[in-house]
Amino acid sequence: MVQDQRPSGAPFKRLFFALPVSDEQCRALAQWRRSLNLRSGKPVPAENFHVTLLFLGDVDAEQVPAICSAVDQLRRPVAPPRLLLDLLQVWPRASALVLEAQQAPAALLQLVYGLQQALLPLGVEAANREYRPHLTLARDFRGQPPEAGTAPEFFLAARHFTLYESRKGRYWPLAQWPLSA
Repeated sequence: MVQDQRPSGAPFKRLFFALPVSDEQCRALAQWRRSLNLRSGKPVPAENFHVTLLFLGDVDAEQVPAICSAVDQLRRPVAPPRLLLDLLQVWPRASALVLEAQQAPAALLQLVYGLQQALLPLGVEAANREYRPHLTLARDFRGQPPEAGTAPEFFLAARHFTLYESRKGRYWPLAQWPLSA
């Protein structure tokens, strides 16, 4: 497995936890995005569609087993959370066109908080901002959200969540955990 190195020479990985999107849902989302006739931004490849739970950033490669072990101990929701992505938004600071959830399920928020707490003893700190479940449709997007002929209404019912490594524009799954206890 290819690893990047820090200036100190220590290998690191760019990591994040996310809900994967099924192949069928990726196709439906990509088709809906095509109907928007985007005139700005770079479309995210459909195979990269996901809903980020927690972005870890650059992490020493040797920490990956400890991260996985900490998540193994995490209390999981009783049932997998169902997430409705139903709001097309532009995030100006991130220059991103996103499909956002107007209402985040409590079980999903508890999972994100649990991940944050489980990783604190390892020195992995989450960004200090409110969690907003979303799926990025395009990067480097400028302007207002495009008019949608069909309102967005995509239900995600993931059965597991995954630890991904971001490498050269692709996302590689490193580990996964079931979403229900």
